[in-house]
Amino acid sequence: MAKQKNKSARPADGAFHAGTAGELHQTTDARDSTLTTNQGIAISDNQNSLRSGTRGPTLLEDFVLREKITHFDHERIPERIVHARGSGAHGYFEAYGDLSDLTRAAFLCDPGIQTPVFARFSTVAGGAGSVDLPRDVRGFAVKFYTQQGTFDLVGNNIPVFFIQDAIKFPDLVHAVKMEPDRGYPQAASAHDTFWDFVSLMPESLHMILWLMSDRAIPRSLRMIEGFGVHTFRFINAEGTSTFVKFHWRPRIGSASVLWDEAVKISGADPDFHRRDLFEAIERGDFPEWELSVQAFDQATADSFPFDVLDATKLIPEEMVPLKPIGRMVLNRNPDNFFAETEQVAFHPGHVVPGIDFSDDPLLQGRLFSYTDTQLSRLGGPNFHQIPVNRPRCPMHNFQRDALMQMEVPKGRVNYEPNSLAPDSPRENPDAGFVTYPDTDSGDKVRVRSETFMDHYSQARLFFRSMTAPEQDHIVNAFAFELGKVETPDVRCRVLGHVKNVDAELCDRVEQALGMPGQAYTIPPAREPIDMAPSPALSLLAKAQPTLVGRKIGVLVSDGFEMALLEQLQASAEAEGAVLQVIGPTIGKVKSSGKETVTPDHAIAAAPSVLFDTVAVAVCGPDIEALKGQAAALNFLRDAYAHLKFIGFTATSMPLLEAAGIAVDDAVIEMDSRADAAAYVEAAKEGRFWPRAKVIKA
Repeated sequence: MAKQKNKSARPADGAFHAGTAGELHQTTDARDSTLTTNQGIAISDNQNSLRSGTRGPTLLEDFVLREKITHFDHERIPERIVHARGSGAHGYFEAYGDLSDLTRAAFLCDPGIQTPVFARFSTVAGGAGSVDLPRDVRGFAVKFYTQQGTFDLVGNNIPVFFIQDAIKFPDLVHAVKMEPDRGYPQAASAHDTFWDFVSLMPESLHMILWLMSDRAIPRSLRMIEGFGVHTFRFINAEGTSTFVKFHWRPRIGSASVLWDEAVKISGADPDFHRRDLFEAIERGDFPEWELSVQAFDQATADSFPFDVLDATKLIPEEMVPLKPIGRMVLNRNPDNFFAETEQVAFHPGHVVPGIDFSDDPLLQGRLFSYTDTQLSRLGGPNFHQIPVNRPRCPMHNFQRDALMQMEVPKGRVNYEPNSLAPDSPRENPDAGFVTYPDTDSGDKVRVRSETFMDHYSQARLFFRSMTAPEQDHIVNAFAFELGKVETPDVRCRVLGHVKNVDAELCDRVEQALGMPGQAYTIPPAREPIDMAPSPALSLLAKAQPTLVGRKIGVLVSDGFEMALLEQLQASAEAEGAVLQVIGPTIGKVKSSGKETVTPDHAIAAAPSVLFDTVAVAVCGPDIEALKGQAAALNFLRDAYAHLKFIGFTATSMPLLEAAGIAVDDAVIEMDSRADAAAYVEAAKEGRFWPRAKVIKA
């Protein structure tokens, strides 16, 4: 039995010291090798980009940042290093009204314009061949082909991020990717290197709470929210700046799966999200999102108890309400996955007049990194000529040649100014992009602003805004992830950070791990504060009863009542749901009236984890055969354990009994048309949470 370590906040091979802003940094013993650039130049600070003033923009002269990110961006080709596994679709965006009081971006100021878009959704950690449902962040990127040029809104389904400064991004991704000596785990954060990094980066704690929540295992890409993460600016025609945060909200509501479902779905259908998005568009159920902004001025920003330039922070909707400004509809699948979804190139630096950046140090680093990545992945600077990346408005400049040049520029002039081609393009001060001049400049420093020091308050806000089931899931997620960590010091450090977030959460995770009282004591750089809970952060608190976009699986066998199935089908269609029939095999099934139905699935290939709710209408001799099939019994057992609503006919009761299913308020008998409609109506609640008290889901 290992001796218990001293409860101190220190890594095994070094020590902590407080940076200027109170940030905990890891240092090495003077006898150890010094961190250097690839040119052998000793690095004095590997935590902060070089910026103009503590809250100013990142400087291009930061050769440490540029070398580090350049090397990182070119590590592997051609697959994306992060966000490799993605699904995309074409569509359009429409503004609700004239937003010219806030911005001169034309596509946001004319409700009569339909702006073409291409959206790509992705996981982050796994490779292109990984599964759709790991516990992970989801990328949410939208390319707007506006009449003023291309605007890329490149965000995630979580409104905050792990780190505050782009110089730490290669470290973050290295930590969460497969461990380099063993090449696993794939698409998973439950391993030592990730949690070691997190335990030494307290700024990550807010994002970690989101990652341990249900947001990281969404039911469908059509049901995820999207966020621009950073603070951006709107600039109107008068040059007035307004800070904005971008939010996407799905029309059919947000939903997640349970962890046990995610594990089983990954085995039953690794392409669960990709298939769901593709099939929904093919059948005409076009996914739709509403775009909203949180708009606020500098005085409002100054009044917050956090810094709006800190990407690890969000602005609660109770402080700045969302203003809906338009909607996006995805109505066409790609014609070719590689040519479009794989080759699409997003960049947060692709903005149009009326949209500008803030001095967020994470955003500033991204403005360099994305172009560098595309040069590596897509073979050179002409990636904008690939059809999915090509602007849908006129494009003229003097850039020529380079690898993969597809155009044939004419004329002898390829420079500006010139007098030999008077009709060649010239700059346009009136219509062109003008950078907003305000900046917080100062000495050239590598230091984190003191306004970035509070690492726990918003993590506490998030946890305390969750409903009881969601809090249970966060506890279980921590227990699973940390249970995979082999190094005791790492577990104890993480628990120390969790204790700073919420003592009860820490106690519950410690109990789940069998590590009571083993959290290290980690003094926070700044004492956390209690913020008022924000119900808008909870998926369950704001969920509305619905079956729109959901799936109903109905298991039938010979002798089923066709009238009942027809009523289930009609009720499902009325609610905007999709009903699929499951048979003992894929062969035809005969009703009691001798009508035949061809199942969509055989029971062996259709576990209940693929459906949002299930019904069973079996009878006769098939019941005895089904009672002997693990697939049929697990169909019911999993649905029950996952708190789903279950409809059943009286003739199906022997199968329920064989599966050990106890009838409760969400196990509903349906032997008439009215009963079938009542079951579908009840199933709109999604899950029957009271059942969680008697069964581990």
